[in-house]
Amino acid sequence: MKILDQYILRRFLYNFFSSFFILIVIFIFQGIWLFIDDLAGKGLGIVIIGKFLFYFIPTLVDKVLPLTVLLSSILTFGTFAENYEFAAMKASGISLQRGMRSLIVFVLFLGVVTFFFANTVIPKSEQKMFNLRRNIAKVKPAAAITEGVFSDFEGTGDGMNIKVDKKYGEQDRFLDNVIIHKKTDQNVNSTVIKANSGELISSEASDIIQLVLKDGHYYEELRPKDSEERRKHPFAKSEFETYTINIDISELNDQDLEEDGNITTDKMKNVGRLIKDIDSLGKNNLEKVEAFSKNIVNRMGAFPLKKLKKDSIQPINIAKTEVRTDSIKDIDDFLGSLQEWQRLQVINNAKNSVSGILNTVIAKKDELQKRYKFYNSHILSLHNKYALAFSCIILFFVGAPLGAIIRKGGLGLPMVIAIVLFLTYYFIGVFAGNYAKEGNIHPAIGAWLSTLIMLPLGISLTRRATADRGLFGFGNIFDRIKSLFKKKDEDSEE
Repeated sequence: MKILDQYILRRFLYNFFSSFFILIVIFIFQGIWLFIDDLAGKGLGIVIIGKFLFYFIPTLVDKVLPLTVLLSSILTFGTFAENYEFAAMKASGISLQRGMRSLIVFVLFLGVVTFFFANTVIPKSEQKMFNLRRNIAKVKPAAAITEGVFSDFEGTGDGMNIKVDKKYGEQDRFLDNVIIHKKTDQNVNSTVIKANSGELISSEASDIIQLVLKDGHYYEELRPKDSEERRKHPFAKSEFETYTINIDISELNDQDLEEDGNITTDKMKNVGRLIKDIDSLGKNNLEKVEAFSKNIVNRMGAFPLKKLKKDSIQPINIAKTEVRTDSIKDIDDFLGSLQEWQRLQVINNAKNSVSGILNTVIAKKDELQKRYKFYNSHILSLHNKYALAFSCIILFFVGAPLGAIIRKGGLGLPMVIAIVLFLTYYFIGVFAGNYAKEGNIHPAIGAWLSTLIMLPLGISLTRRATADRGLFGFGNIFDRIKSLFKKKDEDSEE
């Protein structure tokens, strides 16, 4: 490696690791705000919080690394241009592409490393982080309850709010002055339980937490089916010495369930697992749709099918069936041939049949949409692993020529430009990913759209930087406008 290549690479690596460290710290604090409800006021130890942050850091790479490459390339080449080092290179016959050669090799290597990191480390980190949150709820169930406020357990399936005045003892398992509001299916607080004390009993081997209440009162508003009885506002109340409530914490984290019942998401899987699951999920969804459509067809009585001995289904051979001419040509003729009571009966039966089929279709539509959203998220996650690696390469070819064009170093203008470009890249990716999950666009397009938009920008900036042209080329625009007006003046004089 020549001295110039070593110098450029050394300056770039200094900016790269400095930017990466600063940005990772910023994103960690931003992540802490996202998980503040899980961490603050729970009485968690430093070790547990440290583990949580350690597992959380790898999940930030998809945001931090592209921004780091963009910012460090702008800083490096902007400083070179500002200090006239590029001018000295060009005077010596060294082009921009030649100066970028060592960095291109490094960025290509970085792209390969990024892919393997996204394929191995990030899925493991997501799994570890999920397990840590579950274990916190199992081993230290009181961490889900904050003193002095109502803690919502709506995600557990029990539909309740719990408030305690004080937690104490080992793992904060003992509670003072417990108030519980239990909710109905209509999200109405119909049951209130109040106890002087309580105890939380849990085990790592179980997803069930036992809340044992002592010396309390139970009040419940009853909802009879008869409207006359409901006007009397009946209720039930009782006193108890010991009352046990089982709380299911398996759904405290909003995760998807696979067919085998294992809690996992697309972010916890590597490329091999994603490809396998995409194939199985696609086939399973297709089988569900085919079975449902066949069921609807059978309910409607359309397309008569003939059952053969070998359990194969084939259409009836119309050519071998005697066809009789029917005098009824349309629905009006058919209804006109019936008596009034028969006509009303036929119409009501048809309405009930259509209404039942529509309700079935609507209910099945929601289920199939969830299935295909889960399927699309797997395809999106697969392509995101490849797109992340290519984004680092493409954003380098955006930042390096852009730094040479603006000719400004430091953390002022380069930082602003890098943030604006990255936010554009990031939000395009977020919106495209959401559209892809909903099935509005193909998941592959959703994963690659932001990177593909940056590709022509990188090509254009590289060409402009090589030709020593400005960022917007206002001079050429003004020259064209002047020549246009000059030509009009000459035509008018003639």
